[in-house]
Amino acid sequence: MRVLIFCLGLWAAVLPAIAAPNVVLFLADDLGYGDLGCFGHQVIQSPNLDAFAKEGVRLTQCYSGSAVCSPSRSALLTGRTPHRNGVYTWIAEGAEVHLRTSEVTLPKLLKGAGYGTCHVGKWHLNGLFNDAKQPQPGDHGYDWWLATQNNAGPSHENPDNFVRNGQPVGLMQGYSAPLVVEEAIGWLKEKRDPAKPFFLAVWTHEPHYPIKSDPKFKALYPGLTDDVQAEHHANVTQMDHAFGNLMAALKEQKLEDNTVVFFTSDNGPEGDGVKSPGRGSSGGLRGRKRDLHEGGIRVPGIVRWPGQIPAGTTCDVPVIGSDVFPTMLGVAGVAVPVDRVIDGVDVMKVLKGEAAEVERPQPLFWRLHMAPNAKVAMRVGDWKLLADETLSEFELYDLKADPKEASDLKEKEAARFEAMKKQLAAHNSAIDAEGPDWWRRLSPNGGKPKSAKEGKKKGE
Repeated sequence: MRVLIFCLGLWAAVLPAIAAPNVVLFLADDLGYGDLGCFGHQVIQSPNLDAFAKEGVRLTQCYSGSAVCSPSRSALLTGRTPHRNGVYTWIAEGAEVHLRTSEVTLPKLLKGAGYGTCHVGKWHLNGLFNDAKQPQPGDHGYDWWLATQNNAGPSHENPDNFVRNGQPVGLMQGYSAPLVVEEAIGWLKEKRDPAKPFFLAVWTHEPHYPIKSDPKFKALYPGLTDDVQAEHHANVTQMDHAFGNLMAALKEQKLEDNTVVFFTSDNGPEGDGVKSPGRGSSGGLRGRKRDLHEGGIRVPGIVRWPGQIPAGTTCDVPVIGSDVFPTMLGVAGVAVPVDRVIDGVDVMKVLKGEAAEVERPQPLFWRLHMAPNAKVAMRVGDWKLLADETLSEFELYDLKADPKEASDLKEKEAARFEAMKKQLAAHNSAIDAEGPDWWRRLSPNGGKPKSAKEGKKKGE
């Protein structure tokens, strides 16, 4: 028996260790549900993402955590609905609102588990960017970061407002998405510890306005006489090109097979789709950015994990941005925190096609004070309830039968309506009791003080 044990021990010693999977989170900015070829757009050229969709699973009911940028980003990193984690609206430069260090983030947990971590691109999770008065990307677990507070400035072309690891970079030659991917590739090749698995967040500015696209991408749309539309479509192609560069780098470095890549967007498209700015597509869904109807929050979602997620598949199960946190922790074998409410759930089994649904202790939920009409929304199963800020005016939709939210069923489905009203009120109250009170005393437009007096109140 001792000889057998010795032999087994020797055999285990010579077996190569199984490497933990790497994780890439690629986030586009204001990319609408219908803005890619693989999601039905007939004009926009997105060859790299179209090919990527054939290599993994396309999410037909993928949701952002909010209908604007900062809250959606906070949900991705914490697994918590934005009013719970405090980032309740988009964050204006100089605002008090920020992602607090009391929140436990995905990069921080993965770093603690031995991962190398890097963020490149838009940050938009604090008002005092690169200021010690508020946490910066490094304080949330990133070893290496290159970021802007919000938009690339003065535009996507030759931006001059990037900061790398706390040091202003100055003028950069080129266009935003290719530049941030170039930084990511440089980190993969030269800066990271190759003995460690990695978490890489690539958050492009494209196609957020002010838009500026490389002429070589605009040249792909000679038939478009509207220059604003051509600029937008070229901008999506510019982002797609950068994504393709990153995927090529993963393949070149033989990292492709052991890397989970999650691609999505932070909210629906800007504008009305007809006038400038805002020529993105909601895919025919009602509403756009800043709206809690489907067009403002349903976004493209594609996930690839070779050998684990079947290629060329689709997933019709609703998935939300807060699910990224527990799902990627599950991929890495890291425990989800139990000392706080996590709104997201691990959805890997449905992405793999091993389960037809997921159990959600917390319902899908959105809240946005700057939304034009309905400011609160909740989805349970196929049913979605929207309400005004006082929870006194409502809309009820069956998304399976009516994804465009054309028929309000609150009167025909009276019993369901009453039950969901009670559930929404209770859930909303629980979130209010946990999160900071910024939303009560600060403007919904960027989190600046409503008045000088309000601005003097102590923040969190």
